[in-house]
This record gives sequence, C-alpha cells and structure tokens, in this order.
Amino acid sequence: MGISTEAQQFAQFLESVRAKASTPGLDLAVVRDIVDTHASASTEPEGVTYADVDADGVPALWVIPEGADPDKALLHFHFGGSVAASISSDRKAAGHIAKAAGARSLVVGFRLAPEHPHPAQIDDAETAYRWLLAQGYEPRNIGSTGHSIGGTLAVALPLRLLAKGEAAPGAIVSISPWTDLTISNPKVDENEELDKMLSRNILEQFRAAWLQDPGVDFTDPNISIVNADLTGLPPTALHYGEYEALAGEGAGFGRRLADFKILSEVRPLPEGQHSFILGAGRVPEVDRAIEQMGQWLRRHLGS
Repeated sequence: MGISTEAQQFAQFLESVRAKASTPGLDLAVVRDIVDTHASASTEPEGVTYADVDADGVPALWVIPEGADPDKALLHFHFGGSVAASISSDRKAAGHIAKAAGARSLVVGFRLAPEHPHPAQIDDAETAYRWLLAQGYEPRNIGSTGHSIGGTLAVALPLRLLAKGEAAPGAIVSISPWTDLTISNPKVDENEELDKMLSRNILEQFRAAWLQDPGVDFTDPNISIVNADLTGLPPTALHYGEYEALAGEGAGFGRRLADFKILSEVRPLPEGQHSFILGAGRVPEVDRAIEQMGQWLRRHLGS
C-alpha cells in the first residue's frame, strides 16, 4: 500500500521550498517570502470567504465557510517555527479545516521572532482569544487549532488560561506540534532524510530566534509542553506525520495526554510529512485527516 502519488509530489514540493529557503546568505525577509509559497500546495477551498480583522491589535483573518455555525469559531495558529509563515501561508489550509468543522476560523497573525521573541506569540494568541470572547463567543464553542509552532500554541493557550483559573477553549486540534525544545528526541536524527521540511539545524535556528533569554530552561513546561501539567485540558486531537523530525515528540505528547486521562485522539499519518495539512485539497491522505479533525471539532465544541 504506499502513499499516494499526490503525497509523494507534496513531499517533493516541500523539499524544493526548503532548498530555496536554505540558500546561504538570504535576507530573512526573502526567506519569509519563500516560506509563504507553501500556500500554493493547498487548493482554494470552495464556498469559503475571507475578511481581514484587527483582533485588538493582532492582525487576523476570518475564514468563513458557507453555512458555518454562527455560534462556533476556531482560533488557528500558523507554522514557521515562530520565525516565518503568516496568515497568507495558512489561509487555504485553515479554510479546509474550517469547512470540515462547519465553523468559521480566525487565523492569527502573531508577531514573529527574532524581532519578537517568546512570549510574544503566546501573548498574541491570548489577545486574539480574548477578542473572540468579546465578540460574544463562549469558550466551549471555540476550538484551538494549529500546526508546527502553531500546534504548540494551540495547546499552550488553553494551558495558560487554565493556569489563570479561566475557561479554556472547548476542543483542541494540534497538528505536528513542537513539544520538546531540548531537541533531544532520537526521531529528530532518525527521520533526517525523511522529513522534507525540517531538520535538526533548522530547529536549532528557530529555537535560537524564539528563545533569546540566556537564562531560559528548554525543559520549562511553558515552552516544552511535553513537560506540562495537562490537568483540565479540553478534548484534544493530535495529528502528526510518521516521517517528521518531530514524530517522536508527537508520540511522546500522545502518551502524556493518556497519562493525564485527557479525552484524546492520536493519529499518526503513515509516511506523513511535517505540517502535512498544507497539502489540503490536493493530497487524499491529508483530506481524510482534515475530515477527522472536522469531525472531532463538531463532536466536542459546544458540548
């Protein structure tokens, strides 16, 4: 049974973008422009409209599928290691997830490192969440979604709210999350040849840009969510690709969810790439996974 031709082509596409972005001597602005071309891997979701919005100072984009439930909303965080990617790189993939969930999605344009290191990203995530509450959405009707560093934020935001004794979103979909900033999981090196987007070197560059405080402890549960106390976390669907540099972290976080008896669904995608949702609308395996994400959100939001 191998993977589909489309999945193979998607992996080749990721490799080509990485090769361009890794050209020595490129200005960061140019690298960011190259990373945004990941958007072309997704098809335009049919029956979805878009509206720019200022979420209390955080730039964001409403992604609105036809017939979306007016009472429910997703809060979506993009990939890029905190350094690159944007609303535009995630717009279409977020549209496919929103459509599957039957809810509108607010794609958050959080500030990027190195100009804005940690905790700017989680601060912006919290600001956008509070803006949604001010629009009249109830916490239980909000889904926290994202991939890569966005998959980390999708979990870190509810954890931050719970630590403050506040209501968390009603459900989480975390895709390809970066859960262990020590970068010590053996899969990082084992999957070096298989992961067409990430490598140890890239992860180390992202970490240096994001976590600039010289006193930072990479095991801090506020940063490495694999070490966090997950008590009270809402129902969580965890998806990751088996070919990812971060596959070991995905598996480890899945075990952590089980340890804390969090209602969860852990779905490793066979031969799947990091941030595979970027293949939305083009790769059949990805579309099936997005359908599962949508079902999870439909089942748990508002309950």
